[in-house]
Amino acid sequence: MIPDLSTFWVIAFVLILTVALDRLLLKPLTRVMQARAGAIASARDLAEASRAKALAATEEFESKTREARNDLYKQMDEKKRAALAARTEILAATRREVEQTASAASARLDEQVAKAKADLDREAGTLADTIVERVLGRKAS
Repeated sequence: MIPDLSTFWVIAFVLILTVALDRLLLKPLTRVMQARAGAIASARDLAEASRAKALAATEEFESKTREARNDLYKQMDEKKRAALAARTEILAATRREVEQTASAASARLDEQVAKAKADLDREAGTLADTIVERVLGRKAS
């Protein structure tokens, strides 16, 4: 059986339509989809690189923060030690001053006691002489 001429025309139009759809619709659509896939891959690569940089920056920040914190603690310890040393020195100086003041006061007190005893002895002798004179009516020899 021989196909009639209309079948050939349908086949020809289908082939022409296929070629036209391929060139006018499918190839540009495929190019756009490939471009989008490339852009997505590029964006993912860029995002991964940014993530890696952010992690590195975060680690560097944490490292510097740790170092700064350690330096601060060291400075605080040094100042604390210096303050304790100054406190100890002030306490020692105060103790020396108190001991000097106490020994000076004790020496003054001993002098005053000795002077008071001497005054009492002198007054006791004078008083005894006065009592003897009044009782006996004459000086005691």
